[in-house]
Amino acid sequence: MKIPKRLQPLVDDGLIDDVLYQLMSGKEATVYAVQCGTEVRCAKVYKEAMKRSFKKAAQYQEGRKVRNTRRARAMEKGSKFGRKQQEDAWQNTEVDALFKLAKAGVRVPEPYGCYEGVLLMELVTDDNGEVAPRLNDVSMSAEQAIEDHALVMIYVMRMLCVGLIHGDLSEFNVLVDDYGPVIIDLPQVVDAAANNNAFSMLQRDVRNMSEYYGQYAPELTKTFYAEEMWTLFEAGELTVDTELTGHYDLPEDDADVDSVLEEIKAAFAEEQERQERVKEANEPL
Repeated sequence: MKIPKRLQPLVDDGLIDDVLYQLMSGKEATVYAVQCGTEVRCAKVYKEAMKRSFKKAAQYQEGRKVRNTRRARAMEKGSKFGRKQQEDAWQNTEVDALFKLAKAGVRVPEPYGCYEGVLLMELVTDDNGEVAPRLNDVSMSAEQAIEDHALVMIYVMRMLCVGLIHGDLSEFNVLVDDYGPVIIDLPQVVDAAANNNAFSMLQRDVRNMSEYYGQYAPELTKTFYAEEMWTLFEAGELTVDTELTGHYDLPEDDADVDSVLEEIKAAFAEEQERQERVKEANEPL
């Protein structure tokens, strides 16, 4: 295929030998299969901020630290230099998270680096070399759903152990190869200790996964892994060796009607976003 303009510098520098085909195009990035020597890899081309439609980006970025004080000031002022630094930070967040999570024992695509807004990483495939499907395209038995759900909960826990929350985890951000689920799409990853919305995002991630796998094993929808993890995390007792149960004793306080209504509104908004993703996922490239 014709080499996209954003990938041409990587071809010129010898990082990519050829662009094979487009894998997908979403609201935040376009992904291509590329030839790198003897390997076929994945090139994720991030869309510019003006073309990107990731909702509530500032909510996800809360608490992220910028070591360089000049860059931090520029980002706060919103200058041209600051906007460029903000874009670089958004893009580099994913590659940094991939390295960190792989080291923590979370199954993610192996990253090779981020170059001028293009993330080069492993192309996840099955044993036949075919591109691994997304979770929403996979059917399974109840037994398999319970097994894979437990594995995803372990990955979410390991993420939390290194201070990270996916923040946008759903059946559209999980691939499934012959060895099980692989977590993808992490530019919006949340700082668990510094973001005021961290717990609610953890709850949403876990709920999305439990409800999806719950289609095949309904008992999974009645578990409370997020609350269990967060309680241990806040107490400094969550470790990679923690054995999760999914059980949690909810407070017996009187219901806060306003909070309940807000949760209903949030759930409705999330379902609308999910439907948009379903529609987008089914659209031809």
